[in-house]
Order: sequence, then structure tokens, then C-alpha cells
Amino acid sequence: MKKSPASFFLLFFWSTILFAQSDTTAIIRLRDLREIIQEPHGKIRVINFWATWCAPCIKELPLLEKLNEKTDVNVILVSMDLDLDPNPEKVYKFVQRRQIRSRVLILNEKDPNSWIDQIDGEWSGALPATLIINPETGQRKFIEKELHPGELEDLIEELL
Repeated sequence: MKKSPASFFLLFFWSTILFAQSDTTAIIRLRDLREIIQEPHGKIRVINFWATWCAPCIKELPLLEKLNEKTDVNVILVSMDLDLDPNPEKVYKFVQRRQIRSRVLILNEKDPNSWIDQIDGEWSGALPATLIINPETGQRKFIEKELHPGELEDLIEELL
């Protein structure tokens, strides 16, 4: 059976999307996230906890994307979606539709109340939440609210 040029295009298109998706998005467990948080070397890390169903989270994503593109900061977006919906496809589609370039980790852990204190003892579990870490100095800041233009840069500056 002879393949049409359109079928080759579709195959190329979908393989490109799947490759891009797997290149920037991964499902992880809490132990993996704790390793990222505790890594003692590297650039300043901004770890944002969000969900596709959280309006304030979605509102601040452009600020995080801009930070990721314009600075030498490692932005990591940790999706909390799997706690309510075990299918990660919703997150993959969201990332693709919004053309998110930051690294997206989908946390595969249930019952956040049983582990959120391992991220930060002050975290009530509300979203959005952001953890900023300077691995060279060991300084950390945890913010449990929607960030607005300029706030993120100011918080990072405090850790330099």
C-alpha cells in the first residue's frame, strides 16, 4: 500500500509533538522532586506548584515563562493535577496548547496533606505556590500566593 504525502506529514507532525512533550514533561514521584530541591549545585531554581484547574496558577504562568526565557534561572513547573485526575493527558495537552517551554514535572502523589510539609513546613497546600532556591548559598524562599509582575525578580534578587 502506497503512503500519501499527507500521511507522512501527519506521522512527522505527531512524532514531533510526542518527542517535544516527552522532552519537557515528565511524571515524577515525591522522592524525585526532593532530589531536585536538595541538589546543592547549579543555577537558582524557581519551582512553581500549579494545576490546570487553578485560575491564579494559569494567570502567573506567563511570568514564569518570561523568567525562564530571559534569565539564567532554572524554572520548573510542578503540576499537581494527578491528585484529582489520574490521566496526565490533560496536562500534556495544556502544555502543548499554551506552548510552555519551561520544564514541567507532573507530581504523581496522592493526598498532598500527607507530604506538603516535606516541601515547606509553612505550606498549607494552597495553589499557586513557589519555592525559590539558591543552591550555592542554601537560601530558600517559599511563597504561597499568585505572583505579579516584578515580584518574582525581587524575590530572586533577595537570594543573590
